[in-house]
Amino acid sequence: MKKTLDELEVRIRKELEKDEIILDSITYQKNSGNYNVLAIVLDKVGGIDLDTIVDATNKINPIVDAYDFTDDSYILDVISKERGNENE
Repeated sequence: MKKTLDELEVRIRKELEKDEIILDSITYQKNSGNYNVLAIVLDKVGGIDLDTIVDATNKINPIVDAYDFTDDSYILDVISKERGNENE
């Protein structure tokens, strides 16, 4: 799965670089509710706002769908680095 996520990350990173969005991390795991979650954490110099997250999600979703990296159902969670660090 690590190699698959690395390949997916390269594809997403290439698309987001056009808008100067930084792909901070990408993970795939089961959460406490037994759901699979593909979490993509984004950042941007000067901060990232909700509109940018929405725009990025609209670009990421078709890439993930086309890549078809798993047969399992999952939730796509695109978040800002600041939100991703709330639990630390």
